[in-house]
Amino acid sequence: MFRGVTQLSLDAKGRLAIPAKYRAELMSSCAGCLIITVDPSRCLLIYPQPAWEPIEQKLNNLPSFETKTRSLQRLLVGNASDVEMDAAGRILVPPPLRQFAGLSKEVVLVGQGTKFELWNESQWNQQIEAALDFDNGAMPPELNGFSL
Repeated sequence: MFRGVTQLSLDAKGRLAIPAKYRAELMSSCAGCLIITVDPSRCLLIYPQPAWEPIEQKLNNLPSFETKTRSLQRLLVGNASDVEMDAAGRILVPPPLRQFAGLSKEVVLVGQGTKFELWNESQWNQQIEAALDFDNGAMPPELNGFSL
């Protein structure tokens, strides 16, 4: 289970050091084999390969004649890249994906259960500010009765 926010830096080659607290789990669950793809929110999604495979299969099984479905397949599957953690626990984030998410040096890795989100730090801060603005609209019905 991946949770928490970690501020990190990409090196000059576009490599990201996976935090040590996640490395053992990633090595045991997927031998360090990860899938990185894009998210419509302009961040990147990082999945252990076994967690990604059923998602990719579901996407590929959707009817491709529907325009929105085909666009989603192109976005998520078409941009998916296989990466492997090196001996130092780093992954190389491919240049097209870095460009899509506007990643430069300062990034934020966000644990989201079975996957991570990778954000440009300033875009992440904007997302957090927007999430804190509860006066700007009604809560989704799914959250009715939800309590912390």
